[in-house]
Amino acid sequence: MKAKLEQHIRQEVREIEISGIRKMANRVAQYDQVLSLTLGQPDFPTPAHILEAAKQAMDAGHTVYTPNAGMPALRQAAASFLQDKYGLAYDPDSECIVTTGASEALDIALRTILTPGSEVVLPAPVYPGYEPIIRMCGAVPVHADITGSGFKLTAEVLEPLLTERTRCVILASPSNPTGCLLTEEELKELAGLLDNRDIFVLSDEIYSELVFDGTHASIAAIPSMRERTIVINGLSKSHSMTGWRIGFTFAPAYLTKHMVKVHQYNVTCASSISQHAALAAVTTGRNDAAPMREAYRERRDYVYERLIQMGIDTIKPQGAFYIFPSIAKFGLDAESFAYRLLDEQHVAVVPGNAFNPFGDGFIRISYASGLETLETALDRLAAFIQKL
Repeated sequence: MKAKLEQHIRQEVREIEISGIRKMANRVAQYDQVLSLTLGQPDFPTPAHILEAAKQAMDAGHTVYTPNAGMPALRQAAASFLQDKYGLAYDPDSECIVTTGASEALDIALRTILTPGSEVVLPAPVYPGYEPIIRMCGAVPVHADITGSGFKLTAEVLEPLLTERTRCVILASPSNPTGCLLTEEELKELAGLLDNRDIFVLSDEIYSELVFDGTHASIAAIPSMRERTIVINGLSKSHSMTGWRIGFTFAPAYLTKHMVKVHQYNVTCASSISQHAALAAVTTGRNDAAPMREAYRERRDYVYERLIQMGIDTIKPQGAFYIFPSIAKFGLDAESFAYRLLDEQHVAVVPGNAFNPFGDGFIRISYASGLETLETALDRLAAFIQKL
C-alpha cells in the first residue's frame, strides 16, 4: 500500500534531496567534539532591545493575525530602511510584503512568475535553495558557470544562456557560497543586456548589511530594471535573527499584488511577535549589523591569510561570512576532501558540490564562528593537507 501511494507523490518533490549543507550538518551530529564551519548561523545573540520588543509585544497581547502583507508600521519602517541604506524607494502599502524568512520570499516570488517549461538562469556554484523551488514550479534551472569569472554572473557569461524561454535571472550579492559582490558597473552591464527583454530579475540581497569591501549595490536601483526586479531581503543575517523568520519582498505593485496572494494561502502572515521584534530591528536597531560586520571582517581577513599561507587558492570574499577555497590541487573531489577532514581532524566544512556540480573542487568555510574556533579548525586543516 505504501509503495502504491508513494508513486502518486509529485515527481518533482520525490526528486528533491535535502541540501548538501544540511546533509553535512547531519553527518556532523554523529561525531563528538567537531569544530563545525558549515552553517550560516551567526554566533552573535539577537540584540537585547529586539528581545525586549518581542517580550513587550507578548505582554501587550499582540498575538493575533496581522494583515497578510505584514504590519503597516513594519512595512513602512522596512521601506524606510531600504531607502536610507541603499537608495531604493518602495511604497510600503503596495510594494512590500513581510514574509516568513527570506526563504518564503523566494518561494512566493518564483511561484508567482514561473510557468512550466520556463527557464531560470542562476549562477553556479550557488545557494541550493533556489533550484528546488524552480523545479517544483515545473520550470527549468539553467546554470551559468561562474568559476572562471571571479564567481560573478557577468553579462558576458549570461548572454549565451538567454533564450526565448528565459523568464528569470537570479542574482545573489553578496553571494553564498563565495562572498563575492557585484559592483554597480557590473550590474549596469547586466541591465543593458536584459533591457527590452521580457525577463524578471530576482535579486537576493539577504547579506546586504555584511559588505566589507566597497558598497552594496542593487540592480533595482537602475531605473530600467525596477519594474522587472524583485528584491529579497531579511533580518536573519543582519540582526542575527535566523529563528525569528522575518524576510521581505520589495517589488513593483503590479507584481506584489499577485505575490501577496501566494503568500496569503501559504502562511497567512508572518509571526506577529516576530514582526514586532523586526520593527525594533529596522528602527532603533537599524545599525545593529555594524559591530557584527566588523567582527566578520576580522575573521575574513584571518581565514583568508591562513588559507593563502597554506598554499590554498582562494578569492577574498567581499561580503557575507563564507569563503570558497579551491581544493582541486589535492587530488580529491569535494565530498571526499570534506568527509576525510571530518573523519581525520573532526573539522566540518561543506563540500562545494553542495552548491551545484560546478562547485566540485571547492569547499565552503563559514567564518560565522569565533576566532578561537577558526584558529583551531584551520590548524587542523593545515595538518590535514600536509598529509595529502
